[in-house]
Amino acid sequence: MALIEEFDKSGNWLFRWRSFLPLALYAMAVAVILFTETTDVPHDSFNWSMICLGISLFGQLIRAITVGFTPKSTSGRNTKAGQVAEVLNTKGIYSTVRHPLYVGNFFMWIGIVIYAGSWWFSVFTALLFWLYYERIMFAEEFFLRNKFGHTYLNWAEKTPAFIPKLSKWSNTSMSFSLKNVLKREYNGFFAVFISFLLLNVLKNYLLHKTLSIEVLVNPWWIWLTLGSFIIFITLRTLKKKTNLLKVDGRW
Repeated sequence: MALIEEFDKSGNWLFRWRSFLPLALYAMAVAVILFTETTDVPHDSFNWSMICLGISLFGQLIRAITVGFTPKSTSGRNTKAGQVAEVLNTKGIYSTVRHPLYVGNFFMWIGIVIYAGSWWFSVFTALLFWLYYERIMFAEEFFLRNKFGHTYLNWAEKTPAFIPKLSKWSNTSMSFSLKNVLKREYNGFFAVFISFLLLNVLKNYLLHKTLSIEVLVNPWWIWLTLGSFIIFITLRTLKKKTNLLKVDGRW
């Protein structure tokens, strides 16, 4: 098998298993906390917690902007049957960066990883993310190049793969769909808050060696996670039981 076909095959395989990467990173973050001296772990002050949360929510915002403006049958949709795309999306956020969803994923994860309190692990995560997603991006772009030819090449030549170039912004004809964002992003939104909460419990337990709920969990994490859980249950119910979040022409 030629190297280019091997990269394409492995990229598609990694894409199908991409949902397990956050779980692996989270397990490693737990291990980092367990095997790091407690004096080296940053104190969970409100400001420190909100900085880390803000980084993750910035990633969620990037994903929301992407999903809100993305039409159905857009470029690079990978399914069990393989890559599918009827439209090459080159407007809106896709005019500034070719893989905005992966940029959003990066910030969502790196905020949680930084909260674990190890700078070397943060650097390791950034490198692992790039190595993992570089192959996925290769497979997606290999498919798009074959399907859209010069149209894709012209777009790729002027649009960065991962670091956005905001000066290249080109307005899209699609209107922003909040319903589509709510329908597709509620899982990730809740996952961010529950991830921070569980790491907070672990860090406080190792610091104080007590099971007292008042000590184990900082109050802001309780209220924030509770609020995100209510949003999660509400949106999941609306998606599964009603058509209120259905939007024609959106994926």
